[in-house]
Amino acid sequence: MRLLIAGATGLIGARALDRALADPRVDAVTVVARRTLARQHPRLDHRLVDFAALPALPPADAALCALGTTMRQAGSKQAFLAVDHDAVLAFARAARAAGATRLAVVSSVGAAAGSGNFYLDTKGRVEQALGALGFERLVLLRPSLLDGPRDEFRPLERPAILAARLVNPLLVGPWRRYRAIAAQDVADALLEAVLAQDAPARILEYDAIRKLAHSMPSRR
Repeated sequence: MRLLIAGATGLIGARALDRALADPRVDAVTVVARRTLARQHPRLDHRLVDFAALPALPPADAALCALGTTMRQAGSKQAFLAVDHDAVLAFARAARAAGATRLAVVSSVGAAAGSGNFYLDTKGRVEQALGALGFERLVLLRPSLLDGPRDEFRPLERPAILAARLVNPLLVGPWRRYRAIAAQDVADALLEAVLAQDAPARILEYDAIRKLAHSMPSRR
């Protein structure tokens, strides 16, 4: 399996890259990123790119997309759209042109085109657009709050995670999908979504993400 990965410098993407390079099912990994990747590996090809003018990508069988930002980081709706909408679709189209037939993307719980929430509407519109690109297997992961250490400082996120760990057991039934989830589980499910012999469901939320992550051969 030859993989393309976008978002490999972030919380989920970095973990998915580590797993991919350690997985015997993966022959080669090409990372496309806006900044330098601080690692080397004999099966890793790193390419600095501008997602607004993405070049042709090397031949691939599958692609993982963990691109994403926040309104706070982006600074404006236009800047947010450039990453969470435009860059995601540019990467997906380039991956499809490179021959990838499988694509797994990190979206968000509650994603819905037409939502009154700008963030969730954007995620929903991206999901719709991805569905029209012709991938044989498209898997959309919809996690809630991600539990894991980040490189950048987010002053409000740490208290939220601590609170979520206390609240998680109280979220039952249809509310389970809003439980905070370990970043490693999302990363493992992202990779397994394209490597697994049997295709998972198209949309994965809390329970399905954790189940797929724990089905990874290295975690059994």
